[in-house]
Amino acid sequence: MHRCLAWAKVNLTLHITGRRTDGYHELESLVVFAGVGDTLEFNPAADLTLSITGPFAPAIAATGSADEDNLVLRAARSLRARLGIADGAHIRLEKCLPVAAGIGGGSADAAATLLGLAAFWGADDAALLREIGLGLGADVPVCLAGGPSYVSGIGERIVPVPDLPPVWLVLANPGLPLATGAVFAAREGAFSAPQPWTGSTATAADLAARLAMCHNDLEPAARCLVPEIDDVLTGLLATDGCLLARMSGSGATCFGLYADPALARAAAAAIGERRPTWWAAAAPALGRTKA
Repeated sequence: MHRCLAWAKVNLTLHITGRRTDGYHELESLVVFAGVGDTLEFNPAADLTLSITGPFAPAIAATGSADEDNLVLRAARSLRARLGIADGAHIRLEKCLPVAAGIGGGSADAAATLLGLAAFWGADDAALLREIGLGLGADVPVCLAGGPSYVSGIGERIVPVPDLPPVWLVLANPGLPLATGAVFAAREGAFSAPQPWTGSTATAADLAARLAMCHNDLEPAARCLVPEIDDVLTGLLATDGCLLARMSGSGATCFGLYADPALARAAAAAIGERRPTWWAAAAPALGRTKA
C-alpha cells in the first residue's frame, strides 16, 4: 500500500491577461498549498479501480464525476498507457475537500495519483508526469510541483517562489459548487496587464500588503453567480487577525491570511459555529515539499 496527500491549492492572486486563439485563457497567479486536503491510497489490483469515501464523496456522486470520466482514473490510465505496463491498482480516494470549490481539488487528486502511482509502479520520470498533467488540466502541473509558485501561460510555466514568509490560511466555502466554465463565461471587462511577482516579503503583514495591490479577476463574476461569496469574505474579515480576505481560483472558496496560527484556528472555529452548513478549515501554507 502506498499513500499520497492532495493538498488544497490556493490562488493568492489570479490575473487573467489574455485569451489565445484556441480559447484558453492566459493567466498569472501566485499559488500556495494549504495543509489540508484529500488522501489517496494505492493497493495492488488486477485492473485500475477507484472507490471514493469521505465527507464529500456524495458531492462527487451527485455531479456524476465518480464514473469513468473521473480525473483520478483518467490520470491513472494515462500514466499506465505511457509507461506501457499492464499493472493495475485499486485507488481509494478519501474526499475531504469540497467539490467545484476553486481550490484545485480534482487537479490535486490527479497530481497525487500520478505521483503515487509512479512511486507504486517504480517509475521515475518527472518530465512524463508534467506532460501528462498538463493534458489533464491547467492546474495539474502546479499541483505536481507542490510548493509556492508563480504560474503563467495556461498553467504550464511554473516558477518556484521560495521566499514567502510563514503564514496561516483559513479556507471557507458556503457549501455551493461553482463551475469554472460558468465563471469564465460570466467574466466581463478588459484583461489585466502582466504583473509578475518579483522580490520577497519578510512577514505575513508584508505579504498581505503586497497582495492587496493584486486581485482575483474572476471574483466579480463569481460573486454575481454565488452572492453568498460576499458573506464568506465579510465573515473572514470580521475575525481577529485576518490580514486579507480574497476568493481563491474560480470560487466559491475564499481564504483569510493570518500571521498567528492560534488566531487562524479560532477564526475557522468561529466561522464553523456561526455557519454550520459551511466548510471551514485552518491550515499553514506549506513550503516546497511534495505530499
